[in-house]
Amino acid sequence: MSSRDQFTSKIGFILAAAGSAIGLGAIWKFPYMAGTNGGSVFILLFVLCTILIGLPILIAEFMIGRRGQKDPITSFKEQAPGKPWFMIGWIGLVACGLILSFYSVVGGWILSYIVRATTFSLTGQGNDFGALFTDIISNPMEVLFAQACFMILTLVIVQAGIKNGIESASKWMMPILFIFFILLFIRSITLEGAFEGVKFMFIPDWSYLNGETLILALGQAFFSLSIGVAAMITYASYLSRKEKIVTSAINVATLNIAISLLAGLVIFPAVFALGFSPTEGPGLVFIMIPAVFEQLPFGSFLLLVFFILLLFATVTSSIALLEVVVSIGIREKTAQRKKASSLLAAIIFIVGIPSALSFGILSDVSIFDRSIFDFVDYVTSAILMPIGALLTSIFAGYHYSKKISREEIQASPILYNVWLFIVRYLAPISIVAIFINKVFFS
Repeated sequence: MSSRDQFTSKIGFILAAAGSAIGLGAIWKFPYMAGTNGGSVFILLFVLCTILIGLPILIAEFMIGRRGQKDPITSFKEQAPGKPWFMIGWIGLVACGLILSFYSVVGGWILSYIVRATTFSLTGQGNDFGALFTDIISNPMEVLFAQACFMILTLVIVQAGIKNGIESASKWMMPILFIFFILLFIRSITLEGAFEGVKFMFIPDWSYLNGETLILALGQAFFSLSIGVAAMITYASYLSRKEKIVTSAINVATLNIAISLLAGLVIFPAVFALGFSPTEGPGLVFIMIPAVFEQLPFGSFLLLVFFILLLFATVTSSIALLEVVVSIGIREKTAQRKKASSLLAAIIFIVGIPSALSFGILSDVSIFDRSIFDFVDYVTSAILMPIGALLTSIFAGYHYSKKISREEIQASPILYNVWLFIVRYLAPISIVAIFINKVFFS
């Protein structure tokens, strides 16, 4: 019997799982989604969807992973022998590989910005940060080199294993992330006119309360919790059976909400105080934020800190994505971790090359009217993630007997029945709604 690496502490697991969830979804995507969808109403719906639907599915993934104690494919095969549920693991493998293939491209962009911020050449560009961003992402040599550097950084952490790599990195990255985000929040909130940004986040404009905003908020809740890609199943497989999964899931969801709100409180007060629009969209971080920080005292230093924090958040997610692929690649053969992870990281890097070049020399190539980068993003977020989350919810709700799931969850009868109702009925209906909206109406 091979010895299986495990998280050494509950806090180590929580920080690693939270790091998996808190990535570009919380710091990059959440602010621009809130900014373009009315702010406060979207945020309110996002928090409610995270608690009422995202959290129960997260508990289900923790239960499946901790009970299986194996990689996702093997875990499903052993828990449901002779049945096709193991396909959830294959969906997770493909989804994680594809997400990391373009995630590493964005990670490379962040590294490019950090280099420029470190040399103080990022600021002083006037207000033409849009042209700077275009120059960076369309430069084939720069984007490929930066993408490779980001993949190497991710690989080094994953090769070190659960205890010495993923847990250790998460234990120091996540606290630093919180501390510096709080400091940036204090600086942002003290700007003259900053309260308009706070009002934008917390005083509802009920005209945005509609079905579309609800669907978008629900999709953001799933995306930000890394649901449906087997990442949380994989992490929970390294969790001791002594730990309470409900408490861990609540802590992860709480940290995810907190960082998302902190990101908004760093960005929106500064945006409003300096006269910018919150509806910039995906370019909010790479175009608007440098323009905002350029006008602040010590703006160059604060901008460097911001992008380092964004890098931390991105790395903690990328190591979870790679770990899913590696765990399946090596199964329980831990001695093969370094060799297998190097090979798999190289394959993912190669798969990501077209995405990296899709804003430059491959900019004329489109798939269903989308760039290569956007197409891969669409396939994973609109198809693979909802399907993975739907099947996971159904498996947890119907495959396990009530006796088994009640023992695993260890909740009061009322809370258990609420959880069971959500994973059996409410979550599947919600996921199908997201799927239909993204595939047919986006």
